[in-house]
Amino acid sequence: MNTEILKLLENDARLTPAQIAIMLDMPVEAVNAQIAELEANGTVVGYKTIIDWEKTGIESVSAMIEVKLTPQKDKGFDRVAEKLYNYPEVQSVYLMSGAYDLSVMIEGKTMKEVASFVSQKLSTIDSVISTATHFVLHKYKDKGMVYDLPEIDERGTFN
Repeated sequence: MNTEILKLLENDARLTPAQIAIMLDMPVEAVNAQIAELEANGTVVGYKTIIDWEKTGIESVSAMIEVKLTPQKDKGFDRVAEKLYNYPEVQSVYLMSGAYDLSVMIEGKTMKEVASFVSQKLSTIDSVISTATHFVLHKYKDKGMVYDLPEIDERGTFN
């Protein structure tokens, strides 16, 4: 497995196999074959574009929810994680060490929509003991990409 190909694609998924071949001094056919193998074996899960939604004028709210669970017999946390990641508003689900079990990142149109998800969908799952919701106020860096800093007016407050 060529980790250099993976690193290049992770940094910029728009790179073509021909560009990667030049960068790594490899034949294009070898790059194509390795990328195909990485996609087939699930190493490359997908390709995404990172968008700064604040610049589009489309209002949205992101939140990280800490979830404490009672593990299910023979399934641990997997069944609850699967139920959660199938909701369209859920962007990420991570099993965590420490004070809580799952970290769930969700996106909604409003804070009320996020609160509704927590109260009507998440907290009603049998294994859920408690939740703590943290709203994202501003993204500085996400998925390795640095976002523009918010503008600060002369009073020292964010615009």
